[in-house]
Formats: sequence, structure tokens, C-alpha cells
Amino acid sequence: MPRKTTKKRTRARAASPERRIREYPRNPLPAQHQRKPGREHALDPRPQYRAPHYRPAGKLDGKTALVTGGDSGIGRAVAVMYAREGADVAITHLRQERRDAAETRSAVEAEGRRCLLLEGDLTDADFCSHIVERTLQEFGKLDILVNNAAFQQHQESLDEVTDEQWDHTFRTNIYAYFRVTKAALPHLKKGAVIVNTGSITGLEGSKELLDYSATKGAIHAFTKSLAQSLVEKGIRVNCVAPGPVWTPLNPSDQDAEDVEDFGADQPMKRPAQPEEVAPAFVFFASNADSSYITGEVLTLLGGETVAG
Repeated sequence: MPRKTTKKRTRARAASPERRIREYPRNPLPAQHQRKPGREHALDPRPQYRAPHYRPAGKLDGKTALVTGGDSGIGRAVAVMYAREGADVAITHLRQERRDAAETRSAVEAEGRRCLLLEGDLTDADFCSHIVERTLQEFGKLDILVNNAAFQQHQESLDEVTDEQWDHTFRTNIYAYFRVTKAALPHLKKGAVIVNTGSITGLEGSKELLDYSATKGAIHAFTKSLAQSLVEKGIRVNCVAPGPVWTPLNPSDQDAEDVEDFGADQPMKRPAQPEEVAPAFVFFASNADSSYITGEVLTLLGGETVAG
């Protein structure tokens, strides 16, 4: 009898999700292109954000988070993982992204938490203030701010980058970070956390993403400077800087044939899936995990070991 029990336990352990290696889509990816801003529900394959092997530990119980660009990609995965860890979540999205935002809300609610959808354009200064006010009205507090929404547009040379594109990229990618953070600060108490989304392009540059890379470099510097400014108030500020991640941002920015090779030059020979990036945001948001960490830029590069 004891031997049979041991065998059953061995089989159970072997079948547990923690012991299985999750397989992710590899290159070449299907050739495809979307009109901006891109829709996650139309991507093939669908980005993976549900993280079925991720086991929560109540790290964010009772917290409230605001995630810009939480309708899809990294933002969606972060919203869902925060909910699994016990947080209520507000997310921003554009009008064209309503369907994706609704899916994010359903996924958050499936984790037993509340989700507030905030529709509007982060290039509008008033909207940046509005989303903080609405989050406070809905949840009564704000503990975690994730500045994540971004715009990018490949151009072959600087001559092709118009003033309009340059302005739009900066207004979306760095002005919005500044404005939302400034609106949130009076409501953030000791122990609150700000997590920014940077990029490897902000460290290494990218010859066809001149404006985007410049904003990401600015985000990294903003993170380090703000961390120094807020450390005495007990508010931590950190940044996650991924390499290529499979989100609507890229198929809506590149020609269909270029998407096939997206992420193929990484050592792991594929782009990251959003659920592989989101745990870093949990780490920075959790005072149980990272209470002594502020002002850091954490790179997630699929095996690449040189950044900058």
C-alpha cells in the first residue's frame, strides 16, 4: 500500500502545471499587418496573457492599480496578473480598442477583482488628470501606477520622421508618463509604487525607431530621477525594459512580411509573450519582493546579455 501511494504522488507531481514547460510561438510568425492602433483580438497567434502556470501569493491584496494601455499587450497581462495577486485595476484604452478592453475587464473580473475602463487619448493633458480622478472615485485610493501606453512608427531615416510624428510619439510616450504621474502623486502614500515601461531601444537605440527610442531613453532617465525625488517619501519608482514582445504594437507598425521575423534575432529565437513580462511588474509592485529596490531599469531580452 505505501508503494502505491508513493507512485500516485509521483504521478501527481509529474503532472502538476509547475513542472511542465510552456511552449510559446516561434518564428516565422504569420505575415500580417493591422491599421493603427492595432487590435489584439485580430492577432495571429493571439498573444498569451493568462499565465496558467503563475501561482499568486496575495502580494497585492487590497491594492488599487492604474495601468495605462491596459487593453492589450503587456498592459493587459499586467492588469490580469495584478488582479490574480489581489488588486483592483483601472485601465486606459482608445475608442478603437473597446473590444480588447472589454476582454481585459472580463479577465480581471474572472480573477475576482474589479476593473474600471477609462476610454480616451493620453495625448490630452485633461484626460491624464481625469483617469486619476476616476480611479480615486471608483476605488477610493491609488497604490500602484503603471505607465505603459506607447506609440511607435518605423521610418527608414530621420528625413521621414515628420514633426507631427515626433510630437505624437513624445506626447504619448513621455508627456503622458509625466502628466499622469504628476496627477497621481498627491494621492500616493508611503509604500506606493510607480512602474514604467521602457524598452531595450532606449538603451541600445534603433535606427528605424528614432523618436520611439528617444522617448524610451527619456523614460529610463525619468524613472531614475523620479526615484531619487520620491525615495524619502517612501514611494518606489522602477522600470521594466523588454526586448521584442508579441503585442499589437508591432504588426500595426511594420509591413506584413517583416512581422514574420519579429524577435527572431534574440538568442531564444522568438519574441516574448506578454505573460512572460508581466511577473517583473508584479515584482516591482510588491513591497514583499522589492522594498529595497528603486530607480532600476530591468531588461528582459530573451537571452541577450548586452544592453547599452
